[in-house]
Amino acid sequence: MLIKLKDGSEREFKNGISVFDIAKSINHRLGKEALGGKLNGKVIELLSPVNEDGQLEILTFDDEEGKKIYWHTTSHIMAQAVERLYKNVKLTIGPAIDNGFYYDFDIDTPFTTDDFEKIESEMNKIIKENLKLERFVLDKDEAIKFMEERNEPYKVELIKLLPDDEVISFYRQGEFTDLCAGPHLPSTGMVKAVKLLSVAGAYWRGDEKNKMLQRIYGISFPQKSMLIEYINMLEEAKKRDHRKLGKELDLFSLHEEGPGFPFFHPKGMVLRNILEDFWKKEHTKRGYLEIKTPIILNGELWHRSGHWDHYKENMYFTKIDDEDYAIKPMNCPGAMIVYNSTMHSYRDLPLRLCELGLVHRHELSGALHGLMRVRSFTQDDAHLFMTPDQVESEILGVIKLIDYFYKVFGFEYFVELSTRPEDSMGSDEDWENATNALISAMNHIGLKYKLNEGDGAFYGPKIDFHLKDSIGRTWQCGTIQLDFQMPERFNLEYIGADGEKHRPIMLHRVVFGSIERFIAILIENFAGAFPIWLSPVQVKILPISDKQLDYAQNVYEILINNGIRVELDDRNEKIGYKIREAQLKKIPYMLIVGDKEVEAGTVSIRARKGGDLGSKSLQEFLADVLKEIQNKSL
Repeated sequence: MLIKLKDGSEREFKNGISVFDIAKSINHRLGKEALGGKLNGKVIELLSPVNEDGQLEILTFDDEEGKKIYWHTTSHIMAQAVERLYKNVKLTIGPAIDNGFYYDFDIDTPFTTDDFEKIESEMNKIIKENLKLERFVLDKDEAIKFMEERNEPYKVELIKLLPDDEVISFYRQGEFTDLCAGPHLPSTGMVKAVKLLSVAGAYWRGDEKNKMLQRIYGISFPQKSMLIEYINMLEEAKKRDHRKLGKELDLFSLHEEGPGFPFFHPKGMVLRNILEDFWKKEHTKRGYLEIKTPIILNGELWHRSGHWDHYKENMYFTKIDDEDYAIKPMNCPGAMIVYNSTMHSYRDLPLRLCELGLVHRHELSGALHGLMRVRSFTQDDAHLFMTPDQVESEILGVIKLIDYFYKVFGFEYFVELSTRPEDSMGSDEDWENATNALISAMNHIGLKYKLNEGDGAFYGPKIDFHLKDSIGRTWQCGTIQLDFQMPERFNLEYIGADGEKHRPIMLHRVVFGSIERFIAILIENFAGAFPIWLSPVQVKILPISDKQLDYAQNVYEILINNGIRVELDDRNEKIGYKIREAQLKKIPYMLIVGDKEVEAGTVSIRARKGGDLGSKSLQEFLADVLKEIQNKSL
């Protein structure tokens, strides 16, 4: 059989050769690092036989699918350890996630972090035992009986949900067996370094009406040094936690009176307004027109848009005059109405409508997380309406805009293409055309992307932009969604050059994603020490004593009249205390004013990072700061 490898080369192999043996034949090191394979788009296990021609990618820990195999196997190791240690435990599910794995347990006494050392120790024993993971299958009735005999009611419930004719797979390692579709590593001994991270409550199947389970999160790596590096990153992330810094810097707060609904304080509003003003200015430059649409719209609209059928569980509802209404979870239907309020010619297109729109989405209380996961947030939305021949150029324009924004903030990023999900609307042809248009645009500028199959929006495929922050974490922010469905559902039209009515094509897109979440990312990326153009307070004036207050007040007025965000600390406190406090508040510049500065008409400058910078005239300092702000220096 003929196998095409990742580098484009082709090799012949005997039928039935394993992924592992193919990896070894390519490179001895690749054989050692291989965790599985991806044959013609399907992830398979390392010892799986290959019996067909096609494209094979050897998966290592550097690949997302490789990590998922590794972490999924570690979740089974953890479940086995817990089952050995706690005889009354019931197993539920244990998937790999973006950063590690978790397993949900039903147990009478809740776990605490004090249990982790004991569980980790047992996990390491299982790893040392180097147990083989053996897959076997049963039909549905046999599978139910098998799990009933093992007294695993949650597994029985899951099996009963599967089709009657489905063959059900299990994985056995030593005395432990779990219901699982796989894939897995060949043996437990391939896992080298493990760490349990946290424990939380989680409702069975995510339903608040079901029993609360105990969810243990963990991580594992093929090298101990990688685990140490990850733990150090987590420690750094704790210091940067936007919830902690948001409180210390007086940016925002969260309250029981509105769980998931953040309160922005004056300093937080300064930061927010800077972002929104920058966004508006850059969009105006690129021909966008700003709109504002209502937060509440009637049920008929949401039926028409498809949200009622495909997104209802995430929405909030109300009644007005005995009629169903919904609080908008997305801005797009409002943009459709704005478009339809006027008859358009092909000469009007592309039409780029942008909106900083407040949306509300129902999130489970356990999923809420500061500004990262909220129930109300502002999307920096835009909806672009175009003719078919404008599609590629408009996609490219959005990609360039997003690239510009992220570079301004100093972010690197990578891109994913998300394709048609199971719960979608529209024809196969429309989906294929939309997906191909996104691929064509990315190929046109050589933009590399990863394929994220089945994770598109219900109305169209999308390009997602994942930012990389200063400590290596990634955040999904910008997105571009190509939509053939909404224009059809809302009967959008334009008059073409031929005088006939035509259907426009539409792009949905965001750059920040959500203003709230982007603020959280900025707080954590900069550890609260924002570059001067983003800092809510840019300069703090610190007179040494009351004798310099008049001069300090004059300095304050000159700076504020030149657009500098400045505070004057006129408290009767020692200068060392004032400096320390300004440093804790992460103010970019402190201007210290004593008798010498008053006499010379200067200011003594102390920078947040550089420390004492000496004395300058106020005009010289002002010119330097204005230049730094204008350049959006990082």
